Amino acid sequence: MNFELQEPPINIGEEISVKSFEMIQAEAVNYEGFNRFDTNEKALVERLIHTTTCFEQIIDNIYFSDNAMIKLKELLEKKAKLIVDTNMIRSGLSKFYLDKYENEVICYVNEPEVFEMAKVNKTTRSYAAVELAIERFKDEPMVLACGNAPTFIYAAINTLIKQNINLDNVILLLFPVGFVNVVESKEYGKKFMNHFGVEGIILEGRYGASTMVVASLHAAYRLIKDYDSEFGKYNGK
Repeated sequence: MNFELQEPPINIGEEISVKSFEMIQAEAVNYEGFNRFDTNEKALVERLIHTTTCFEQIIDNIYFSDNAMIKLKELLEKKAKLIVDTNMIRSGLSKFYLDKYENEVICYVNEPEVFEMAKVNKTTRSYAAVELAIERFKDEPMVLACGNAPTFIYAAINTLIKQNINLDNVILLLFPVGFVNVVESKEYGKKFMNHFGVEGIILEGRYGASTMVVASLHAAYRLIKDYDSEFGKYNGK
């Protein structure tokens, strides 16, 4: 039996990216829920779809507070600390954007001090890590981003309240995935946001991932300077 070698139909990275978003935009408009998003929100939703290939799961479950995208871009430009629950998020984020906007990624989950805090307080390391991070950077803008550990959400909210943090300097990105505490933590996050007027983005239900946090932040970075609103697509810069 003969086997014929083939080459990819499209073999240039930039062309692949452009084609991908063209296909996403063409398909997404067929979902009724997609029309409820504004231009900035659509850019983030498209980026999440690009990361997962999941249309319905993203479109039907993503929640934006009223000014989430504006606040996210504003805080990134204000050199916000990116307090995250996994080093996977740190690894996935573009060094170019982190350096350009001077956003330091904070993940204390593997710090010896956090191991001890978790042991003494009988919490997860994710809980202890975000407690420590918020206490250290309480006077700075912060993006609190969760892609894996729902206990991070409880710790973030409880510490923000206990430390009397200025909530105008905070946004929550809540994308934990799994079964235990996941749905409940996101509901707690949404209740907190609505009660205190805190901005945030939540992928409701069980679905989520650290890669979605990365995708969301990259979408926001692109929107700050590089998103071409006239043509509705990324300009490749």
